[in-house]
Amino acid sequence: MTTLLDLKSSVLRQVQRSQSLRSRREPSPTASSPLTHCPDPLPRRISEESVEFFERVNAILQKQENMLRTAQAECDRGACTVPPPQEHVDQAFIPDRIRRTELDLLYEEAVYTVVNRVGVPSPEHVRSDEDLFAYLLKVFDLGEEEHDIILQKVQESKRASFSLRVSVMKAKNLMAKDANGYSDPYCMLGILLGQSPRETEEKKERKFSFRKRKEKLEKRSSTKEVLPARCIQVTEVKPETLNPVWDEHFVFEIDDVHNDLLHLDIWDHDDDVSVAEACKKLNEVSGLRGMGRYFKQIAKSVRSNGSASSGSEENADDFLGCINIPLNEFPIVGYDTWFKLEPRSSTSKVQGECHLILKLFTSQRDTALSKSDSNVSIHKKLLSQIVEYEHGHVKREPYNWNGQVCPPAWTVLTHHAVQTDLSPLQQAVIRWQCYSSHHRTQRVCYSLLLRLLRAVDAEWDPTAVRGDLERQLSDSFRLYTEHCLCLMKNMRQVFPCTSAAAITRYELMLRGIGYMQNMRAFKTVCPLRNDLHLDITTAVKKGTVEWYESLIARYKPEDGTLEEQLKKLVQVVDSVCADVQRAQNIYNKLFYSAVKVDFFSTSYRQLEKQVADDVNVAMERVCGTLEQESSRLTQTMGETIFELFMSLNILKGFREFLPLKDAKMLALTGFHNWFKSSIHKWLQIVHDRSCDRIRKAVETDKLEPVHQAKHSSSAVEVVTCFSQVREIWLQLAWPDSAGAFIFVTRLTDNFCSEAVCYSEMITRKIERNQLGRDHKSFTVQLCIGLNNTEHVRVFLGHLPRDLDWQGVERAMEESCGVEGKEQVYKALNGQLFNMDLDLQREAKRLITLLTDKMLPELRRYIQHISLSPDSINNDDAVSPLMKYLQDTMVIITENLVKENLTSSPELVGAAPADDPGCGRREQGRPGGVLQPLPVHSGDPVAVLACQGGGSFPGRHEE
Repeated sequence: MTTLLDLKSSVLRQVQRSQSLRSRREPSPTASSPLTHCPDPLPRRISEESVEFFERVNAILQKQENMLRTAQAECDRGACTVPPPQEHVDQAFIPDRIRRTELDLLYEEAVYTVVNRVGVPSPEHVRSDEDLFAYLLKVFDLGEEEHDIILQKVQESKRASFSLRVSVMKAKNLMAKDANGYSDPYCMLGILLGQSPRETEEKKERKFSFRKRKEKLEKRSSTKEVLPARCIQVTEVKPETLNPVWDEHFVFEIDDVHNDLLHLDIWDHDDDVSVAEACKKLNEVSGLRGMGRYFKQIAKSVRSNGSASSGSEENADDFLGCINIPLNEFPIVGYDTWFKLEPRSSTSKVQGECHLILKLFTSQRDTALSKSDSNVSIHKKLLSQIVEYEHGHVKREPYNWNGQVCPPAWTVLTHHAVQTDLSPLQQAVIRWQCYSSHHRTQRVCYSLLLRLLRAVDAEWDPTAVRGDLERQLSDSFRLYTEHCLCLMKNMRQVFPCTSAAAITRYELMLRGIGYMQNMRAFKTVCPLRNDLHLDITTAVKKGTVEWYESLIARYKPEDGTLEEQLKKLVQVVDSVCADVQRAQNIYNKLFYSAVKVDFFSTSYRQLEKQVADDVNVAMERVCGTLEQESSRLTQTMGETIFELFMSLNILKGFREFLPLKDAKMLALTGFHNWFKSSIHKWLQIVHDRSCDRIRKAVETDKLEPVHQAKHSSSAVEVVTCFSQVREIWLQLAWPDSAGAFIFVTRLTDNFCSEAVCYSEMITRKIERNQLGRDHKSFTVQLCIGLNNTEHVRVFLGHLPRDLDWQGVERAMEESCGVEGKEQVYKALNGQLFNMDLDLQREAKRLITLLTDKMLPELRRYIQHISLSPDSINNDDAVSPLMKYLQDTMVIITENLVKENLTSSPELVGAAPADDPGCGRREQGRPGGVLQPLPVHSGDPVAVLACQGGGSFPGRHEE
């Protein structure tokens, strides 16, 4: 309540101090005013300074628009192929380089892989050992002599021992062997020992089966012939189905990887004691010899049981088909496909397919590295070495390398992964670890890293990742996350908007981080890292603070004079506005779409607070300095303060893009209060420069109509000046409507006094120019002078709307009640009303000049009429006078604007008899400055008498 009373008292005092314009026009000319009544021309230097002043102010007013254009230009420039800046990171992220001795051991491992290659190579693989060795020599930077030594060592070592992993997944479309229309299928599978070339040809004539007719079995004598399979495995029986799903896995040791063959039978289970049930016990037999004898006994027992039943095989299992796959036909990466079932003879009828996953791998490797390190670790080192070499030889845009390696590299890596029995998940994890680690020293395309993350997620099986691999994967996620967070902190330098390539990389990096935090693998191996969203927000905050500190360090706003400090502070605020503009236009979209982080709000709140703190301190120093210097404010200092205010206004305006909850109680909410005293002095500077500009406009005015208008250049210049001052106020956008009353009153007073002084100067200029001019040219100039005044008055008639008088009244009513609103109304309208009276007074002076100029001619014409003889008709006697008056009327009619011709009969608009400020009148443009100049058939002498206020004798009086 006390605050409201204080505000009310302050406002009422201000209103009472605000004298009417008319009363201030009465004092002697000694009163200090920028517009003096002396006719001395304005010094050239002062006039030029005034022009430059308004040009600078106009540039300040256009700052926000220019900033938007600059931001758009940055985006347009970014569309060109500007390479992104280097992505500097902390040295702690850079992994240690491998030692020479370890490289030699790794080279031995690579050579051993090449020597022991198996499988049919695909077209993208290299077949020649020499080509592979030549490539490895470059990768490991070895000489021929060193290579020969290592190759000889590998050739003298034991050859790799291979095993075969068979996954029997499922079958489909099998034959129905049972009466119910189904079968009870199961699989028997094993490895057939390698055959000689002649035996291979013989096998083409007959198909092998684990179950033969009894008479054929009895003809065979040797165990090898009876049991050609060294190891036999069997699946579960799947009852009553033609599309069984087994998903069972077996491993077979291979003696001869180049000649052995995988054989698989599918049978329909029919009897109580079948080969399937007997073969399940094979897994309990240890030793190959015991396994062979046990299988022989099982086969004989089953077959004898089958013959004891009515002497037929009706109780024996029915054959559904077989598959024979030579190991030397395996692709390098093995099989994952459907195989068509084959008959065992030309008379057999089978149908259907079986889905098998087959993979050869080494069960024993004779290398030094394989005896001391895990296969995962060895493959990771080999891939890292190849990746570093391959990336180092990319010539064009290495930062966009997609990770593709040459055929020799792909061949070596594929064979090593297959031989060391790395699963697809292990390979995906290793590739992610290698490329993400390599990226910390030599950047790659972020789309490659995103693709590797997706590969890990696609193959993810939490039960398959344990121990060291889980720890290493967790470390790789952690290091990559920290690397990206570091880049986010420095994003303004690393990913500038001026480079489209940098923005694209940033978007892909954010998408990768966003994808990672939702990965099953990430949640499994990094269970405590569930606050990545907060980490990103923290990185954005730290990066924003560090960037602002670097901005302060660059401009050093604490150094120099107070004016220099403010100018540097303006540069700081402008840089912050440009950064916020980029955050809102570009970066925020990237962050929100990729990681659901509101980058704009986070960075804006940080920058807004720091700017507010620094500007508040600076303005306290300004206020203190101005008080010490008796409130003296220089023009350059005023311009700098105004520019600083406008920059803060722009920065504050960005809050409209914040969420509603974040837009409240920001540090810049009441920043205008820091500038109150300075803005008062700044408006005085604007007034002084406006006066200089008006004087210059009057001096250079030739009182000739401009373009198709009826006013001259000075009126255009004055209205332009007023428009710029009005724009200054509108751009200030003073948020406190009640506090704006003082400024609105001040501006209205300045406008009115400048308009009246302009009218006086135009009148004096016409007075000085009347000497030596003919009647017509003088009348034209007088009309232009009246039109100039009307042109300015029309502009000022919009002040109530342009300065939002009603808004000020409402604010004052809320603050001080109805009394405050009424006082504001009286003060503002009183100023405008008094300006009307003064402009009309100057119009009277011009009309008096015209009548004074016409009086000698009128007297001459009237004397001519009085001296004319009676024989002359009265009309003829009056004719010269009437022509003179008619010509004058034509000149006036052609050169006066419509408002002056059609205004009310009174010289002044309908004004109340009492104090002009006490009564209500419509807030709008006042009436014209002239009474009408009637062109009618009445007495022209009476017309001029009305205009000039004099009386002329009639002819009858003579």
